Amino acid sequence: MTPETRTRARRWLKQGTLLSLLLLPGCELRQAMYNQPRYKALGASSFFADGRSARNPVAGTIAQGQLRLDKHFYEGKADTGLATTLPMPLTRELLDRGHQRFDIYCSPCHDRTGRGNGMIVQRGLKRPPSYHQDRLRQAPVGYFFDVMTNGFGVMPSYASRITPQDRWAIAAYVRTLQFSQNASFDQLPAEDQRQLR
Repeated sequence: MTPETRTRARRWLKQGTLLSLLLLPGCELRQAMYNQPRYKALGASSFFADGRSARNPVAGTIAQGQLRLDKHFYEGKADTGLATTLPMPLTRELLDRGHQRFDIYCSPCHDRTGRGNGMIVQRGLKRPPSYHQDRLRQAPVGYFFDVMTNGFGVMPSYASRITPQDRWAIAAYVRTLQFSQNASFDQLPAEDQRQLR
């Protein structure tokens, strides 16, 4: 090794040592921030007179978005059980929204007519019941809302994916599907009766 190479190597060694000494306090500071003193959840504390580290929320505190007093709207239930009516007026806009949401979330299994022969079923998964069977035609509208909210059988809960407003819109649309396939002649509007005669 030449004297010039040795000198260069010593210089690199000194500079590397100096650089590591400069960076070392930064690592220690970061570690100290990570390991800072803190209380474990619901741990004991000598700071407060009651000996607890956690404070009770102010009386009457409700987490944002958690005040759901309207049992009919948020749970699909009435005083006597499942709701038999919608918690909002039945409008064309509500049915259109229900139709749109039904096509997105429900038709892959239930198909667009509600007979239970969607694409998922055609690919070999379990067939859901038809909306047109007597048991589901006689079920209260709150039943459909409850099943979408909590799931039933192999159907998962859709509460995290579909808002309560949209679940009611879908339930209203399901009723429309049921009526479309099972209406008697006398239940049809006069104009439709004339066309069929």
